[in-house]
Amino acid sequence: MPETMERPAITLGMVDAWLAASPDAALAVAVRSAPFLVGRRGYARDSMGVPGRNDRGIFDDAIVLLTGGRIAETFNANTDPSLARTGIAELVPGVYTYTLGVHGLSKPVERQYPALVQAAPVTITRDGGGRASGYFGINIHRGGVNETTSEGCQTIWRPQWADFYARVKAAMDEASVTTIPYILTARADA
Repeated sequence: MPETMERPAITLGMVDAWLAASPDAALAVAVRSAPFLVGRRGYARDSMGVPGRNDRGIFDDAIVLLTGGRIAETFNANTDPSLARTGIAELVPGVYTYTLGVHGLSKPVERQYPALVQAAPVTITRDGGGRASGYFGINIHRGGVNETTSEGCQTIWRPQWADFYARVKAAMDEASVTTIPYILTARADA
């Protein structure tokens, strides 16, 4: 993984098209007045502009922060688990609610850090079978530099994490909200 990475070149028109194609399109439109996040599974494109493969364990996805009806910033992300293993969770595209919290509560306190955590149930599928809704600790947190470090969470490339968290927190503070919608969309072949 390079030490620097271009941020995803996403336009408001692209986000509108993703949201329009979402199974939760009506709900997606309803969140436009407040800050919200849009994830795109399978965002990456090759040098010819052709959609690339969507793989686990790489930052080939994107998360976009929107505020005031415009794109505030884009981030390199991973919306897939890092690996394939029986029982591993993968978030199903849809509309979810997150809040500021702490990631890694089951780890020693020195390994815990601020992140976005589930504020409501999410829907997942598990490798090896099964779809379920509930609280599974599917957070939005920092990834690594060379690895995505996800067992089902949504991760931001580590060099962009501090900016992501600060911008999301500021947008939530400015709007006086304690939760933020996250809309995960996916390319049809992702």
